[in-house]
This record gives sequence, structure tokens and C-alpha cells, in this order.
Amino acid sequence: MFKELRNKFLILNLIIISIMMIISFSSIYLITYKNVRNDINMELNRLSDINGKVNNIQKEPKLNYKGPNNMEDPHPKRSLSFTLIIDNKNNIISSQSVFDMDDSFYEEAKEKALSSNTDKSRFKLDDTYWEFMFRPSLDNSGYKIVFLDVTDKYNYLTNLIYTFSAVALLMLIAIFFISKFFANKAIKPIKETFDKQKQFIADASHELKTPLTVINTNAELLLANSEDTIKNQSKWVYYIKSEVERMIKLTNDLLYLAQTDHSDIKLISTDFNLSETIENVILTMEAIIFENNMFLDYNIEPNIICYGNSEQIKQVVMILLDNALKYTNPNGKISLSLKKYNNKAILTISNTGKGIPEEYLNNIFDRFYRLDKSRSKKSGGYGLGLSIAKSIVEQHKGKISVKSIINDITTFTVELPRIKSK
Repeated sequence: MFKELRNKFLILNLIIISIMMIISFSSIYLITYKNVRNDINMELNRLSDINGKVNNIQKEPKLNYKGPNNMEDPHPKRSLSFTLIIDNKNNIISSQSVFDMDDSFYEEAKEKALSSNTDKSRFKLDDTYWEFMFRPSLDNSGYKIVFLDVTDKYNYLTNLIYTFSAVALLMLIAIFFISKFFANKAIKPIKETFDKQKQFIADASHELKTPLTVINTNAELLLANSEDTIKNQSKWVYYIKSEVERMIKLTNDLLYLAQTDHSDIKLISTDFNLSETIENVILTMEAIIFENNMFLDYNIEPNIICYGNSEQIKQVVMILLDNALKYTNPNGKISLSLKKYNNKAILTISNTGKGIPEEYLNNIFDRFYRLDKSRSKKSGGYGLGLSIAKSIVEQHKGKISVKSIINDITTFTVELPRIKSK
């Protein structure tokens, strides 16, 4: 699908650019052609005026073309222009030319001009293009024909077309690869988003499938013992209730993530004391940490004020502490620190343990991503906690990051904009 979309983009881009180049090159060529035509007409008129009246034209001495070693060239070059004086019977009376030419050439040129039946035109003779113009005599005893060699000018126009064609071809090739590069670059984030969405749907379906299977199995067991009392079958009911609660949590988390994907959803935000918010979370989590034979060390700088939703920030802290609790080694240590730095509030939560390999650090905030899937299953996690924490922090114009040293310590850092105390 994305390959087809990219190809359509490339074809459309090349068509638009081709049309623009055709218009541009055509405009340049037409302007150049018009200038060349003007030059030819001016030159013909100038030659006609210089040669004077028909009756007054005298035959001038001819110059022979000299070749190498000052020897006469057996094939003399033809002049750039010449004039033929013609009587009313179409016979050549005289000719004017800087270089000497054969009479047969003059006759052939005259016949070409007369056969055109126009006062001004062009013909090709012996690989040379000639432009001619008729001028009548004042006494109507004849007329003259002025001929001008325009081979160079038309070769210039032809070369211009070839040059434009070559430049257009090279430009199209270059533009094709440039467009392909930018098309791939533009489509890449769309493709990544689409792939993530497909993965998200697949993971969500997989996570929902397990509790639904458990619920269905336990419901069948209850139906198989329909004559027994609820008390005797209570463990199946508790299993169903437990899976339903897990599904409710998963559904709520998925709903929240879907809502955060829409930028038009606004938070209910106020100024709140971040220090007190974190202290309240510690009070609820401290007992659980100690029950798991872990040590909690915290250092909270007082009266750090932030702007946002305190309940959501509380959720971030709970997610990070719960994550630290799950992955801290037995008798390990969890550390929490909150400090001011310039116009930011810096929260760090660290825990000792196995750590996170460097190749997995970029995926740790992805939805449904779990480094230790077996432990996550036992603890009832779905791999959505860190993704929710990241969404909340980003909604508060903050940043969240993670660093880890294998078999030593893992540290999550949250940066939030703070308000200076009044």
C-alpha cells in the first residue's frame, strides 16, 4: 500500500515538474526564436538597403577564398549573403557577393526562391539554409532577391532544443531520485504509525483473548456443576472476577491512550505543589515497598510548583514506583529524588536490579512492550504503564527518559516545567 502511494506521489511529482519545465523551456525557446527571426529580418532589410536600387547595381569584383598555404581553394566557401538582379523574364542580370560563386549555384538559388511563390521564405541548398527576400525595382524593369546564409542561426536553435532536451532529461532523473528520497522520508513516519497501530491492535487483541478464555473456561466449570452451591464453587467465581478486573484496567488504559492520541483533548490544569503530590504517593507506596523487603530512600525539595493536572502526575509517579518495585532485586533499593534546576522540576526514580540492555531502551515506552514477559504476567501487567506515563508527561510539556547499567541500576528521569514561587 505504501509502495503504491509512494509511486503515485512520484508520478504526480514528475508530471507536474515536466509540465513546468516544458512551459519554461518553451517560453525561453520562443523568445530566442523571435529574437533570431528579428535579427534575420533586420539583416535582410539592411542588405537590401545597402545594395541600392536595382538599376544602379554594378557588378563588384569577386574575392576568391584562399585555403592553406595561400593556395586557392578548389571548393570555395559561399558567402554569408548575396544579391541577384532579375529581369521581368526571370533572367539573372547581375549578382553581388563578397565571394565568387558558380553561376549554376545562382541559378539554382533563383529557382528555389521563385518556386516558393512568396516574397520571403527559406530553403536548403547544399547543406546550407538560405533566407531570401524579394524587392521590386523602382521602374518595374525587374527585381532583386537578397539571400542570407542562416545556417548558423538555425543550427543554434536546433542545438538549443537538444540542450533543453538533455538538461530536461538530466533534471528529471535528478528530480526522480530526489523525489524518491523525500517521498520515502515523508511516508516513513506514516508507515511507522500504521505499523504501530497494527501492532497495537494485535497486542490488544492478544491481551484481551487471555482473560476472555479464562472467564469462558471458569463459566463452563460453573455450568458443569450447576447443582452445587456458590460457596463450593466460589474459587471459579473469584477467577472470573479477577480476570474481569484485569480487563477493566486494560480497557481503561487503552481508552486513556486513545484519548491522549487526540491533541484536541484539554487537561484540567491548575497550579499544584509537585513536592506534596509526590509525598502523598510515597505514603501509599511505602508500606508495599517495605513488605517486599526493599529499602526506599527519597529526597524531596519542598514547595516546587508546577502547572498541570496533579492527579495525572500522581499517576506517573505511581507507575514509575510500581515499575521499580517489580524489577528491583530482593533486598534491593529504590531511590527517589525531586529537585529544582533552572525553570524545571527534575524527578528521578532509580532501582537496583538486572537493568535494561541498551538495545531495548528505545522500546521501553512502547505500548504492550515488556522486557520480562513472565514476570509481567505474574504481576498482572500489560506493558502499558510506561506508555501512559510518557503520554502524561508529554501532555505537560515535559520529557521522560531512562538510563540503565546492567546488573546495577536503572534510572527514570522526568523533567517538568515549573512555576517560580510567588
